[in-house]
Amino acid sequence: MKKKNLRIIKYTFLIGIIIFLFIILYPRTYNVPEFQQRTGTQYWDLPTGSRIGYSLIKSKGAKKAYPVIYLQGGPGAPIFDSNIEILSKLTDYGYDLYLYDIVGCGHSNRLDNIDEYSVDRHKKDLEEIIKKIGAEKVILIAQSWGAMLATNYIADYELKIEKIIFTGAGPILPINYELEKINAPDSLNLKAPMFTNAQGSQKAYNLRARVVKFIAEKFGYKLASENEMDNFATKLNFEMNKSTVVDASKIKPKSGYGYYVNIKTVQSFDKTADRREVLSKCEIPILIMSGQFDGRKWSYTDEYLKLFKNHQLVIIPKAGHSIAVEQPELYINTIIKFLIE
Repeated sequence: MKKKNLRIIKYTFLIGIIIFLFIILYPRTYNVPEFQQRTGTQYWDLPTGSRIGYSLIKSKGAKKAYPVIYLQGGPGAPIFDSNIEILSKLTDYGYDLYLYDIVGCGHSNRLDNIDEYSVDRHKKDLEEIIKKIGAEKVILIAQSWGAMLATNYIADYELKIEKIIFTGAGPILPINYELEKINAPDSLNLKAPMFTNAQGSQKAYNLRARVVKFIAEKFGYKLASENEMDNFATKLNFEMNKSTVVDASKIKPKSGYGYYVNIKTVQSFDKTADRREVLSKCEIPILIMSGQFDGRKWSYTDEYLKLFKNHQLVIIPKAGHSIAVEQPELYINTIIKFLIE
């Protein structure tokens, strides 16, 4: 009887191992929209090895000397049609507008070695892009992670930037987590969104995706294909983006996200050099826009206010982290006012 019980335990254990291996090794499919190539997409082949897909919306009338470059959030979110639609209003005021997908997402190439995805790589790509554009200076509109990239860029290349607009700015790198202990002043009347990033992540992740993430972070290896994980990223961001708005019904699934570029770039955050001393001397005119319902800790935005002396702050009412989704007119008009004043 004892031997029989041991055999049962043994076979149950083996069956469990087989089921576990099947779950983590068998490719998953996700019912998400397919990525659609945008008509008119152009490409830069950079010396870094990045092939960058971008859209250029040319200015109308008399052209301003300094073009605008939009830095998308993520890291690893592509440029959406909605970004182009809203920001194209800038061309009415003479600005050439460039919007690009960072390497690893959207129309841009994926890297074979995912350990190459880092803040430093994206900064080098941005520098090469600005060289390709050929303007003496540029204007940056930087959303969320885009603000983290922009701050790292201007630490080395301040003289190449005319103005910066930070919207829903992510923390300055390396992240000072001690800031999370500081609460926002009541006078700002800030509110918490209905959902959190953590809730969205927990809802979307499955066992295979967690194992893929672990192996990618620890060993720089792609256990799952780019296509599978980019489709997972579409599902993941659909859930997580509900935390970026006041009304979650405004969030629809969108494709083009890059999974590996996201997790590996985030992994590089703490390895990024602290450039706060250099940034404190920055004289670039800066607009900081923050949604009233932005789920990020106010103290991270407050660090921008304390670090950059030549700044303006605008709190956008009834908007979350993704200001342009719920307040598109106020978003673009605030930017235009800052640029032309």
